[in-house]
Amino acid sequence: MLAKRIFDIVLAAIGLIVFAPLFMLISVLVRLDSKGDIYYRQIRVGRNMQDFCLYKFRSMYVHAEDEKLLTVGGKDVRITKIGRLLRKYKLDELPQLFNILRGDMSFVGPRPEVRKYVNLYDEAQMQVLSVKPGITDWASIQFYDENEMLEQVDDPESFYIHELIPQKISQNLRYIRNHDIWTDVKIIWLTLKRTFA
Repeated sequence: MLAKRIFDIVLAAIGLIVFAPLFMLISVLVRLDSKGDIYYRQIRVGRNMQDFCLYKFRSMYVHAEDEKLLTVGGKDVRITKIGRLLRKYKLDELPQLFNILRGDMSFVGPRPEVRKYVNLYDEAQMQVLSVKPGITDWASIQFYDENEMLEQVDDPESFYIHELIPQKISQNLRYIRNHDIWTDVKIIWLTLKRTFA
């Protein structure tokens, strides 16, 4: 969809210009808070099963993410002090504006997963890979408190695989079946409203 791509490029370019001072401030805070790179990079699975490098502001101590993929609850000791603030307001996601300009992602679309979980999808669920992944989607709004949900269960990964992933994919398929620019605008607005409420 050409209109969606133009919408993404224009909005991402404006975002990078408007948030340039915030990028610099966050970069300084991340660097001062703990040792390591400013940005966190992780391979995710995008459209048509193609791997791409997703960018975030680093919110964990270096190598802490090697222990497990899921972040559980608000007291995860792997998260830095500034990282908690960035995650609370989703500011760690800002570098994904570069992913949008590169064409890896869209503003709205199924959140990209790591291959470990994508490999568990059945044939019907694989349809979520027919579109570009996004920074936000219906599932991101519904499961905004995902980390807290995972904190409440005995086996977070099992709960994530067997409960959350199917529900997320159901929402993603709903989006794929019925979306346009106005749907994207609505999802972006609801995401911002939910984040800063």
